[in-house]
Amino acid sequence: MYKFLIADDHPLFREALIHVINTSLSTPEILEAGSFDEALKFAIEHEDTDLILLDINMPGMNGLDGLYHLRQQAPTIPIAIISADEEKQTVLQAMDQGAVGFIAKSSSRYEMSHAIELILQGEVYLPASIMRQPTTTPLAKAKVKLPLEQLYSLTRKQLLVLQRMVEGDSNKQIAAHLNIAETTVKAHVSAILSKLDAQNRVQAILAASEVDFSQLIRR
Repeated sequence: MYKFLIADDHPLFREALIHVINTSLSTPEILEAGSFDEALKFAIEHEDTDLILLDINMPGMNGLDGLYHLRQQAPTIPIAIISADEEKQTVLQAMDQGAVGFIAKSSSRYEMSHAIELILQGEVYLPASIMRQPTTTPLAKAKVKLPLEQLYSLTRKQLLVLQRMVEGDSNKQIAAHLNIAETTVKAHVSAILSKLDAQNRVQAILAASEVDFSQLIRR
């Protein structure tokens, strides 16, 4: 049985999210918090929580500072951001602070359910509609910088896979788009992480968020 903590100051949205979770999963345990302090208290008391769904704009959060603090106090619990902010920089900064996913509040129930299922399976979820927006401001805190020689070490197929990762596609979606098996996508992802010296998918996405793939793929 999965255990969730929904941290959002809007009761109606918490109710809607609870409905999404209950429709997707069998008898989950769901905790609710209406402020950052309450969310932090529950996270410390319930270390067995499988996923925190966190609104970055609720009282006490101070934006992404709250996410950072929560990650420090409850480092073993995955945190996905639920937000009405649909700026690409916000998504990238949230991932840089350790979030495992970002779900826009404007998402449909199906999209929210799909996002939660992917995250529970250990994948990273990013909203494709946001990730395909042009990046207007460099992400100053990105943990991985990409020398050109690392990018050039990627094969054309690996570049295509990395491009789809940056755009928010899951392994299944990448497989369908490139007409290859999902196991092949996973192999490409592993090779990409190794060649880019990235510890995980999030680091690779952050590092490649400003790459001009059209130029690289045509080389």
